Amino acid sequence: MSPAMLTRRAVLAGLSAAALAPNLGHAMSDQEAAVLREISGALSRVQTMNGEFVQFNPDGEQLQGRFFIARPGRVRFQYDPPATVRVVADGKSVLVFDKRLQTYDIWPLSQTPLRLLLDSNLDLSTTDKVTAIGVAPDLVEIVLQDETRFSAGTLNLIFDRTTHELRQWTVTDQQGLQTMVALYNVEIGNRLDDDLFEIDYLAATNAARERR
Repeated sequence: MSPAMLTRRAVLAGLSAAALAPNLGHAMSDQEAAVLREISGALSRVQTMNGEFVQFNPDGEQLQGRFFIARPGRVRFQYDPPATVRVVADGKSVLVFDKRLQTYDIWPLSQTPLRLLLDSNLDLSTTDKVTAIGVAPDLVEIVLQDETRFSAGTLNLIFDRTTHELRQWTVTDQQGLQTMVALYNVEIGNRLDDDLFEIDYLAATNAARERR
């Protein structure tokens, strides 16, 4: 699938066609609990993922690039030009580096929504963070409540109903602003170089000193 096919309208239309309606009003059904167990089991077997992504920001901006995930705790989002940003998590911290501006912003991984995506021990069938689930013939939507210092809000995960592969996620902050990321051309199980997930803490420290 090409990036041109992944417009925001097309993604949202696909979800509407699937008639996903997360269950917020009553106790989880046996079917929903079983689906959560299936997806959790599939996720626990995924150690590495890589592929391409399209990101839709709250202001309508659309970005794209490549992603690399090595669970637990590590991820890299490499944005295509003209964007000059990359996002890296090394298991402890998350770095947002802007090459053009030469800015380094670092947060604890434990205080960002990425920790949920990168947690190899996350059991969606037992965690109290799941607040809703919608099951359709082709897709499953799971809503998690995230109450951390930097990311209080919700995280919506969309999975393929048959393969249980992660297709997209949406982060909604306290102001209701949404950032959506859709994945495509995904490969699972590749060996990923550790260098992809390295953070240059010395460079980040030096840049912070220069800004003072």
